[in-house]
Amino acid sequence: MNGAIKGSGWNDTLVQQAASNSKEQFANSPDLKNALLHAIMDALEAHTTMGTQALGSERVRDGLKDVLLGSAQLYESLRARSARINRFS
Repeated sequence: MNGAIKGSGWNDTLVQQAASNSKEQFANSPDLKNALLHAIMDALEAHTTMGTQALGSERVRDGLKDVLLGSAQLYESLRARSARINRFS
């Protein structure tokens, strides 16, 4: 979710506030609180939509599995974790 929030379309007001204020002042901005709330809602909506699509489509699930086993290297990561656990058992 961090990536979704950091990548949100922050408005010009926040850009200006970040440029003009200390980090503490910026952290207390009501505009930041509102933008954060909207970013969280947008991320939730996007994840809900993706989850619904994956639940409703075997083709989407197969595509996700291909990504996990390909570039995401899920298998390799789990094998490495297993090796570390077995080393300390």
